[in-house]
Amino acid sequence: MPNPNRRHITVILDRSGSMDRIKDDAEGGLKAFLAAQHGHPAETLISLYQFDHRYDVVYEYRPLTDLPDFTLLPAGKTALLDAIGTTLTRMQDHLEAMPDGERPSEIIVVILTDGHENASTRWRSRTAIRHLIEEQTRHGWTFHYLDATPDAFTNAAHLGIRPDTTLRFSTDRTAEALARLGRVTSHGEQGFTDDDRDATSH
Repeated sequence: MPNPNRRHITVILDRSGSMDRIKDDAEGGLKAFLAAQHGHPAETLISLYQFDHRYDVVYEYRPLTDLPDFTLLPAGKTALLDAIGTTLTRMQDHLEAMPDGERPSEIIVVILTDGHENASTRWRSRTAIRHLIEEQTRHGWTFHYLDATPDAFTNAAHLGIRPDTTLRFSTDRTAEALARLGRVTSHGEQGFTDDDRDATSH
């Protein structure tokens, strides 16, 4: 049986070249998002992955109280589907190997991107990604999708992510978007409010 006092948050962060314009806001917003998690009573483990046309594990299953510093170094293209598919299958394998008493009862996946998919080579099918996400949603995982493109809600729907957990944000409100997400996740809320959407758009 999963541990009711443990949860796991995974962040899949776009670091493609276009993120250079919001580098500082993304770094500051991520810090604010993580700081907000201290308000949740459960033990929280954090995994951070970043991607352009490559994929990097920044850290995995680290206690919230012991996270290393992080610097975003934007470069390259946007292999969004590869990043999502690789992360979710990696998580599945890791969680299946955990003893029941160590497995978190709450799993949150955060995806943040400012551009369109243009570089995936392994996971080219949105349908395959959608099946992965829908399967884990049925198992109780929560997916939050933050997208700076005008097609944010369409992109999320193609991935199988609900509109209430999707946020279309303006690039100059990146830090605010992550701070708002911090409130949602640390207070056990499921989706974004109209106020959240107003505060993160022009």
